[in-house]
Amino acid sequence: MLAQSDLLSYLPVAVVTSMAIVFVIANIVLSTILGPRAEGAIKGTTYEAGMDPIGTTRKRFNVRFYMMAVTFLLFDVEIIFLYPWAVSYSQLDPGSAEAKLYLGRILFFLATSVIAYVYAWKKGVFKWD
Repeated sequence: MLAQSDLLSYLPVAVVTSMAIVFVIANIVLSTILGPRAEGAIKGTTYEAGMDPIGTTRKRFNVRFYMMAVTFLLFDVEIIFLYPWAVSYSQLDPGSAEAKLYLGRILFFLATSVIAYVYAWKKGVFKWD
C-alpha cells in the first residue's frame, strides 16, 4: 500500500490535469455562449481569403501526398527521439556495457528507419509526377 507521502507526489499531476480539463470545458462553453450565431447559406460556405471558392471543396488528393506527410512525420519524430538519446549517451562511459547497449539500440532504430525510407523510395512515394 502506498504511503501518504507517495500519494502527495501525484498532486502536481492531478492539479495540471484538472486545470487542463477546466480550460477545455471553459473554452467550449464560452465559445458557445459568446460566439457568433450566423444562420443561412453563407454560414456553410468555404472561406478562401475573402474570395468566393472556385470549384468543389471535395477535391481528391493523391495517396502520395499522404504518404509524404506520414514519412515527414516519421523522420520528425525520429529526430525528437534522437536528442534525448544523445544527451543520455554522452553521460555514459564509452567503454561500458551499458553504452554499447545504448548504441546498439539506437543503431537498430536508425537502421529500421533507413529500411523504411528505402522501401518508400523504391515504391515511388517521393515522385511527384
